[in-house]
Amino acid sequence: MRRIASVYVRWVDAVNYRIGRVMMYGMFVMMGILLWSSISKTFFLPTLWTLEMAQFAMVAYYITGGPYAMQLGANVRMDLFYHDWSVRKKAWFDAFTVLLLIFYLGVLLYGALGSTAYSLGYWGQEPLSFFAGLLVGAEEVGRLERSSTAWRPYIWPIKAVMIAGFFLMLLQAISELIKDIATIGEVDLNVV
Repeated sequence: MRRIASVYVRWVDAVNYRIGRVMMYGMFVMMGILLWSSISKTFFLPTLWTLEMAQFAMVAYYITGGPYAMQLGANVRMDLFYHDWSVRKKAWFDAFTVLLLIFYLGVLLYGALGSTAYSLGYWGQEPLSFFAGLLVGAEEVGRLERSSTAWRPYIWPIKAVMIAGFFLMLLQAISELIKDIATIGEVDLNVV
């Protein structure tokens, strides 16, 4: 069992590390979009797509970079007592809070699946069966949802990014839980 946990932690950490390192450059994408927005408004005709595209880039940057920040421990903590605790006590506290995070991410993932199914034209109550039906060809994509702005882009691509980000963050939270349990039990996961 320890070997499976070790392989899981190494695999999830490696995937989220690589994605996070790539997504760090998303800030430059947003800056480029907003710079073009400023230039086009000053010297040319204003473009319709820049503000909403910058928002989409920010969502992708934030959600897909979240697992990387969690892995590095770069998330914000309210440190009133935490810094004085022993490593094992911190691991106990972190394990408890990660369990709450896993529940929250599960709810977010389910909501994102429902929202994405809606944006793909599904108006039923079972988004999981809709996506399963899409995979086997039993369901079809309906009328695609569009933004209500003047640009009117399709919404499903950014919602799919949100599903991927929530899923990766859920995997990373489980990895952090395994690391906390290993710290509590004083088990070295690097030994396979």
